[in-house]
Amino acid sequence: MSGSVILRELAAASKAGQPAGICSVCSANEYVIEAAMEDALASGGACLIEATANQVNQFGGYTGMVPADFVRFCKEIASRVGLDEERLIFGGDHLGPLVWCAEEEAAAMEKAEELVRAYAAAGIQKIHIDASMRLGSDDPHAPLDPAVVARRAARLCRAAEEARPEGELPLYVVGSEVPIPGGATETEDGISVTRSEDLRHEYELFKSAFLRRGLDDAWTRVIAVVVQPGVEFGDDQVFLYNRSNAAELVACARTLDGIVLEGHSTDYQPAQALREMREDGIAILKVGPALTYAFRDALFALERIEREMHPCAPTGGYSDFSAILDRVMCQNPGNWTKHYRGEPYKVSLMRKYSFSDRSRYYLDNGEVQEAIRRLFRNFNAAPCPTGLLAQYLPRQAEAIIAGTLDTAAEAIVKENIKYVLRSYR
Repeated sequence: MSGSVILRELAAASKAGQPAGICSVCSANEYVIEAAMEDALASGGACLIEATANQVNQFGGYTGMVPADFVRFCKEIASRVGLDEERLIFGGDHLGPLVWCAEEEAAAMEKAEELVRAYAAAGIQKIHIDASMRLGSDDPHAPLDPAVVARRAARLCRAAEEARPEGELPLYVVGSEVPIPGGATETEDGISVTRSEDLRHEYELFKSAFLRRGLDDAWTRVIAVVVQPGVEFGDDQVFLYNRSNAAELVACARTLDGIVLEGHSTDYQPAQALREMREDGIAILKVGPALTYAFRDALFALERIEREMHPCAPTGGYSDFSAILDRVMCQNPGNWTKHYRGEPYKVSLMRKYSFSDRSRYYLDNGEVQEAIRRLFRNFNAAPCPTGLLAQYLPRQAEAIIAGTLDTAAEAIVKENIKYVLRSYR
């Protein structure tokens, strides 16, 4: 069964009133992807992995990968894990002029078309088209006309349809009632839920724009609209799902043929809230920073254990993971400096512990990677007392006592990521 078929069946089940849903893993981190695939293998479900336009694009993004590279990268991990490729679904998130929004429309949209062509040509089965951002030639003081957003989105869909391999029928997601990828950049007092009349108006605008471009068949493959159901997170706050606040939005969505809702920024929502979202037809639940936060959290805990296990520096020295990560972030502040503000000591705490987890942009740095490898070597060099592990990673200690978790550092770290993923089932 192909990824497109899996998603279509999921959408149909959700429209029929079943609490169907899928966790969309938005990350290019190898440990996160491997943990997600191992979790899918254990649960018997599908694994949806998405790359965002600034992570992976025709110029390499901040990962250095073009879409075909990303697909190859994920398939290599799937082969290593033993996950059948038929259970692996690829998605592209916020595909549009996001990365080039400072440029004039002609240049920005040309690059955006090249972007979606690259994703479609790579065999990506789920494409979120997002043209919701102002471009350099748009009036910076006026709201962007929703009809312009729909027109640009239809143009990008046309580019994807022209580039898709023969026989491939990608599914589309439209709309973008969310902040920029990665969470809110400012402290907020509340989150406004998408109004039902705005959802219906947006749906009609997109449908008309697609049909005017002769994209009738592609429109039948639009399976979801991105909305703001009232969930978000910032540096030190999480807005929880309130189904009564979203009731009108949910009722409206149920009247739209073949359409389910996609919720972004569902990171840090408790399992109960995620279950209610699935029951309410928010069938695609995107998560990213919470997974790399869990990865970093486990690494910090292992580093504390490393110091306890080795009161004298081990062969090769301590990992110094947290210090190296912070130094690399300070030497290259571009990915966090606009997000973390305040007194220096508060900014220092944010670099380590913020829910927005801007440290994820630095985990592939060569020095940071070497520190992680050294941390794993030091931890694996001698058996860790279970009581010591329980002090810093109690869930993993419990699993090791039960005989369900390997004692290697890599398995312990991935278990922290899987704990988040299991809340989405």
